[in-house]
Amino acid sequence: MKFTIITHVNHGFDNEGYFAYEPYVREMNIWLKYASEVEVVAPHSKIVKEPIHSQYLHSNLIFSKVSLLDFTSLARVLKSIFVLPRIIITVFLAMRRADHIHLRCPGNMGLIGCFLQVFFPRKIKTAKYAGNWDPKSKQPWSYRLQQRILKNLFLTRNMQVLVYGQWPNQTKNILPFFTASYTEKEAVLVPLRLLKKSSQFRIIFVGSLTKNKNPLLSLKVALRLREIGLLPELHFYGDGLELQVLENFVYENLMESYVSFHGNCDKETLKLAYQESHFLVFLSRSEGWPKVVAEAMFWGCVPITTAVSCLPEMLNGGVCGDLIAANAQEGVKAICSYLELNKDYQKTAQEAMHWSRKFTLDNFETEIKKQIYA
Repeated sequence: MKFTIITHVNHGFDNEGYFAYEPYVREMNIWLKYASEVEVVAPHSKIVKEPIHSQYLHSNLIFSKVSLLDFTSLARVLKSIFVLPRIIITVFLAMRRADHIHLRCPGNMGLIGCFLQVFFPRKIKTAKYAGNWDPKSKQPWSYRLQQRILKNLFLTRNMQVLVYGQWPNQTKNILPFFTASYTEKEAVLVPLRLLKKSSQFRIIFVGSLTKNKNPLLSLKVALRLREIGLLPELHFYGDGLELQVLENFVYENLMESYVSFHGNCDKETLKLAYQESHFLVFLSRSEGWPKVVAEAMFWGCVPITTAVSCLPEMLNGGVCGDLIAANAQEGVKAICSYLELNKDYQKTAQEAMHWSRKFTLDNFETEIKKQIYA
């Protein structure tokens, strides 16, 4: 079987082969176990390999390079329009060669794939919609368009669309799904952290340092907790355009003694960080299935997060953590409910761990097999 992936994820190349963002590659390597041939159609550039990157594991993989589409400035819009016909031809020909077409949505390449898959109604197809599928959420128009095409049973045939969360009034090709970071073997017992008002406790933020992820709010939560006499320390794991803003805020508010920036880290480093931390403060504006929340829960680190996408489902309505509005005061209240109002921290951590450990890579592979051999 020739398995063809259409994705917007930027790729690099080194002596070991093609690499990309580790959580994406980790998932795709599971799909690729069941393919004799693989074709990846994606952007490629000279990116430097970092701990957040990982290699494809397949002996028969070809890479069809396309230009990176970017519509953030007039010059980039004009360049993207110029290269668009070649991208369309490349994707169409790859789909024609494929036995199984796999789209990664939402994204520019996903949008092109959504249109072109219409011309292959008999081929087996899957789409992984890794964004927020909530019909009531605010979405860019291009995301909404991809959703409409994917759930239109006249335009989209012989395709299963994997989405995060359970949503009402969906077409029969929409399948609630999940993702995973750890195997069943990794689900070892870990001691639950003690949390005392008079003692220091640890908060983490994991993810890209971008405005959408709201890392500045995590800083403001830590600052206000200190102002009321509590003793948090805050650790950031990730990198991004907001790093300078965060570092300036730390400097201006004299927070250097209890805030640390660790940059992009590998899986094992993050695993230890979760196990050492009491709270994940992650007040993102929009998510699909936020892996960092599920990972924190896996290790008994209680999430303080927003009620976007399927997060209310993941936190079991608040049993496994706290769902709050995206502002610092709400984050302070949530943490103080454990430190000052006798909310049972260890019980919440235990519930979080129990929920997350149902979604392992082993279970994920079992569900992927069903899609490959459907």
